[in-house]
Amino acid sequence: MISGPTATGKTALGIALAQKLDSVIINADSRQVYRELDIGTAKPTPLQKAQVPHYLIDWVAPTSPVTVAQYQRSAQGVIAQMQGRGKIPLLVGGSGLYVQAVTRGLCIPPVAPQPELRQQLSTYSQRERYEWLQQIDPASASKIHPHDPVRTLRALEVYYVTGTPLSQLQGQKIPDYPVLYLYLDSEQLPHRIRQRTRKMLALGLVQETQRLQVKYGADLPLLKTLGYQEISHYLAGDYSLETAEELIIKHTCQLVKRQRTWFRAQTGLVSINSDRADLIAYSWEKVQEFLTAIGY
Repeated sequence: MISGPTATGKTALGIALAQKLDSVIINADSRQVYRELDIGTAKPTPLQKAQVPHYLIDWVAPTSPVTVAQYQRSAQGVIAQMQGRGKIPLLVGGSGLYVQAVTRGLCIPPVAPQPELRQQLSTYSQRERYEWLQQIDPASASKIHPHDPVRTLRALEVYYVTGTPLSQLQGQKIPDYPVLYLYLDSEQLPHRIRQRTRKMLALGLVQETQRLQVKYGADLPLLKTLGYQEISHYLAGDYSLETAEELIIKHTCQLVKRQRTWFRAQTGLVSINSDRADLIAYSWEKVQEFLTAIGY
């Protein structure tokens, strides 16, 4: 597994290691599963994808929301398939819940999104929703930040559909295979994020957002996510392109802070500075040590 905050170089390292292993990459980015969201999600280029087989990338249409449970089942299916071929797949991406669902075997409640219920709950403030969650499921509330509306809504949704607190439905079924957790991070992330944002704009992020709006409508939920949301506001005339660029940088840095907090709370990570000149060689050394340890 290769994970860590956004803009740390996971894609390039994943391809390099997969080539050395003669294996495949399983995407673990929650937005790269969707087709047509290319520039704004920093998706691997067609040339990069041609170097190594990629799974669960460009997987579904933007109008077909993917649940964590769906992703987990599909990723586990690919892993089993690769194991049958004697290959060691690489899970690559920064979506912590996707990673944990596969590597920790999370037991995910089989509750599909409930649009009407979510709409009703959304009429209340996040503070009110979080206070309800504290009353009905204090165990889940203790693991969710008071300002995290997505996870708060999900926990409430599960409770109102099943009548059982989310914390009582969750658990783990640890996979029967060992996992090497390579965690990438960089002291140069502010600079990397600024450079990547400029590159996205140069590659046509504005035009990509326009195409998505025309094809799927400006209310497409994915257009409310990082990068697309700021450009959508620019296209609506809310502010300048320069302001949109600065907001993308600011919001990406805020995302990195949350990602770091989440990943550093995990155990068993092999931390690697992605700024080091010998990144590929050093990471490959860690992979070889792991393979030797498990007798592969």
